[in-house]
Amino acid sequence: MQNAPEVKKEYAAIGGQAVIEGVMMRSPHAFVVAVRTPEGKIRLRRDQWYGLANRVPFFKKPFIRGVLVLVETMANGIVSLNYSANIALAEEEKKDAIKKGLDMADYEKKRKAKEKVSWSTYISIGLSFIFGIGLFVFLPHAITAVIEKFFGQVWGLQSFEFHAVDGVIKACIFLLYVMLIGLFPDVRRVFQYHGAEHKSISTFEAGEGMLVENAKKYPTFHPRCGTTFVFFLLFISIILFSIVFAIFPIGKGLPLIAGHGVAIVCKILLTFPIAGIAYEFIKLMGKYGKTRWGQTISYPGRLLQKLTTREPDEQQLEVALASIRAVLLLEEKYNLKDANQRVVALDEIEIDHLTDLSDSNLKLKDFLEL
Repeated sequence: MQNAPEVKKEYAAIGGQAVIEGVMMRSPHAFVVAVRTPEGKIRLRRDQWYGLANRVPFFKKPFIRGVLVLVETMANGIVSLNYSANIALAEEEKKDAIKKGLDMADYEKKRKAKEKVSWSTYISIGLSFIFGIGLFVFLPHAITAVIEKFFGQVWGLQSFEFHAVDGVIKACIFLLYVMLIGLFPDVRRVFQYHGAEHKSISTFEAGEGMLVENAKKYPTFHPRCGTTFVFFLLFISIILFSIVFAIFPIGKGLPLIAGHGVAIVCKILLTFPIAGIAYEFIKLMGKYGKTRWGQTISYPGRLLQKLTTREPDEQQLEVALASIRAVLLLEEKYNLKDANQRVVALDEIEIDHLTDLSDSNLKLKDFLEL
């Protein structure tokens, strides 16, 4: 009698994102944004995450899940950024409301109504996507075409040279973009919260208590960071575009502008399967990041993260730890892994210190999934 085949399991990721004066953390089934208010308190927006992959197992399959994660991450990021920006704006509005003698209960009701996801959020997501496509797909392709013509080259869309130059230009644009926005003090603070997010996740993954003194010793680098994902995205795109355009005569025989236009549209469509492949590399880095070959592959991403992370202070670490503590507490209290429907309502709480939240008993081993 043959033994039953071994069922391969892996750890479901807990990830996050830095926002304005705070950190968003998302576990497989919970979603929390923690923000430091101007008064020094920590405001937590807590919600259950019941994504499409929880309802349709097909979207958990390798190479498919990365596409869904890309879309969901964009949506979660916009919601979290809007929320954190609204808190800073709301504090100013609250001061004005007090001066005008307005009813505070009515004011709070209107403020929360404004923070709900609306069509403006979806418009923001759409505009962000268009901006990203324009900056990192259309612009590098157009510059490459101009360089080809200016220097009298005959690479053509079917050549490796065209897509290699396109990839290098794309990488340069990304680096320049990150360095320029990093000059703004507010963005530098976001980069500090990015470092705090990484330190907090590393603390959890090491099985230590979610305390500031524990988190301080970890580096701001994390192998599953979105910055490393961008590196894999750029690298894979050079290879995949070279193969696809060499096999299929995309744009061939069309007028110059029309041919390049068709090529750009194809590149946009190919972004999704490339994201699926890049995500699998990120999953591997999360699993084998400490091995020699894993560290070698992730080294360019480590260098990139030096641009997008900064060393956080203790208050910023406290916010990040509060966010991940709240995520774990939601998972534990409501047993969200086994929930087949929404059991947690969206709510907000405000705490003075990290110690106001109890520490969860959940550990990394509790996030094993098929």
